[in-house]
Amino acid sequence: MALFDLHHPWLFVFGVLGNVISILVFLAPVPAFRRICKEKSTMGYQSVPYVVALFSSMLWMYYAFIKKNTILLVSINSFGCIVETIYITIFILYASKEARRQTVQLLVLLIGGLYTLIFLITLFPLNGVLRVQVVGWICVTVAVGVFAAPLSIVFQVVRTRTVEFMPFTLSFFLTLSAIMWFGYGLLLKDLCIALPNVLGFFLGMIQMLLYGIYRNAKPAIDLEKKVCEHAVNSEQIYPVDSEDVNFNDTEEINMAAIVPVVVANNNENEERLGDDVAQVKLQPFQTPVLVVCAA
Repeated sequence: MALFDLHHPWLFVFGVLGNVISILVFLAPVPAFRRICKEKSTMGYQSVPYVVALFSSMLWMYYAFIKKNTILLVSINSFGCIVETIYITIFILYASKEARRQTVQLLVLLIGGLYTLIFLITLFPLNGVLRVQVVGWICVTVAVGVFAAPLSIVFQVVRTRTVEFMPFTLSFFLTLSAIMWFGYGLLLKDLCIALPNVLGFFLGMIQMLLYGIYRNAKPAIDLEKKVCEHAVNSEQIYPVDSEDVNFNDTEEINMAAIVPVVVANNNENEERLGDDVAQVKLQPFQTPVLVVCAA
């Protein structure tokens, strides 16, 4: 096979290294799914990243098959399809009824609908080089979306001033993966493989830069919590003096109505803070999958 030709030693090296690093990235969510199996609950996590990753891997496999002589591209995306299918199966097994329904709908939409449509449109009406080019640029479009999705965690880091859910090791390996697949695409003279990984490289560099900036910063959520606690304590420090309140027959203060309002405001602040924390905690399990682009 041309891939293993001695005239292409660096192509083989970049492809193998890309496979090894991408496997590590694909396996990054394993601890999360071990916890899901242990708790027998998805704990509010979403299945969207894993379904999108499966869709992306299937597209790149299709591209690799019609491109030919890209066995290393086939191998890593075959692995990705298997791993993502296992993730989705576990998610469906332990998800709530509503989350399970949404996951199945997304699978039908992306895999049963969009992927099948792309396959049929490009397989029969098109042939040869034109088919390869069309499928390749569809893969580029999907890959750009896959790489751009983790930008949400970048904005989250800036807003919360914490890198707890953006580990340096993961960002480092994502950057390495982008470098390997960019080199592979460059040596193969395939712009569709090389181009998306330019974006992946810059995204990885931004993540590592933010890690260096915010690794010792005070989390914004902790500051917000202290402000809320200070507001509650302030109400306790300055109680209302009943002697300063004048009661008469026409104007009467309903103390029973004041207490629920204060409690409701405190509960609202706690719920809003809880939503922020929950939103941040969802990110670490989304990022490893969405940023993977094994091509």
